[in-house]
Amino acid sequence: MKLVILDRDGTINEDRDDYVKSPDEWIPIPGALEAIARLNHAGWHAVVASNQSGIGRGLFDMSTLNAMHLKLHQLLAKQGGRIDAVFFCPHTPSDGCDCRKPMPGLFKQIGERYGVDLTQVPVVGDVLRDLQAGSAAGCQPHLVRTGKAARMSDAQIDELCAQVPGTRVHQDLDAFADWLIAHEREVLGLPADPEATGRKRDA
Repeated sequence: MKLVILDRDGTINEDRDDYVKSPDEWIPIPGALEAIARLNHAGWHAVVASNQSGIGRGLFDMSTLNAMHLKLHQLLAKQGGRIDAVFFCPHTPSDGCDCRKPMPGLFKQIGERYGVDLTQVPVVGDVLRDLQAGSAAGCQPHLVRTGKAARMSDAQIDELCAQVPGTRVHQDLDAFADWLIAHEREVLGLPADPEATGRKRDA
């Protein structure tokens, strides 16, 4: 099973300092949904691993979270893509759970659900805790410079990556999808995808 694990806020949709609290506030990052659809079309299954402490903080309830994810699924379906499942932690930092990133609990749940070894499964996020959680579970860490990372300098990005060895940096989820699809073709000894080459040329 070809699996990729994605953070939500700041990676797929715009992040907010006061939390994404409603479907209206859930706004996809340009190109992110199209990137997930391209990964799907290349045979990759995408799941989300997300801290949602807004539930524990009383900022929104489960029905509102479900409505946000319904919007995600509906908009993604229009692009011909899908998220297989959303794994989330509803706890606050003071709860001391093992599922709130940077703890790897959500990733272990994903591995158990799908019966896969998470070694080298790509995990994509915009903050350090995403990479730490994925790396602790054996995943391959990828940082996108959207969300909170968009506000970081090159020096800050380098410092962050130094804390999680092996981290690759991409401009956004679209660039990550380009890299992953091209990397897989290279490993398999296949020629470059002409559609991706044309897309880059036209960009």
